[in-house]
Amino acid sequence: QVRLVESGGGMVQAGDSLRLSCAVPGRRYATAWFRQTPGKERTYVAAANWRIGSTYYADSAKGRFTISRDSASNTVYLQMDDLKPEDTAIYYCAAQPTCSGVACLDKRGYVDWGQGTQVTVSS
Repeated sequence: QVRLVESGGGMVQAGDSLRLSCAVPGRRYATAWFRQTPGKERTYVAAANWRIGSTYYADSAKGRFTISRDSASNTVYLQMDDLKPEDTAIYYCAAQPTCSGVACLDKRGYVDWGQGTQVTVSS
């Protein structure tokens, strides 16, 4: 297990954009972003299997968020556009060697996690 390092959270207004970054070990071909608010379960936002080129998005993220990767630096990004107050949460980066289909959306399969970065969107 590896502790991932995230960055890029902050406080913005509705409609603004943020980009989260996460340094991921080179042999982790499946990465994801999850988010959590107080008292609620951690839920997936976006996931990707870079080996096969598949990406997945929660309904709340479709059309606004983009997960991407810079393979040269082993950095995974979550570009978040048109942010809404309901996007306020702690965002976590996660990684695992690989995943397939719906398993990429299940937090139980991820072995590496970041410490979380706070995103706050005001109206």
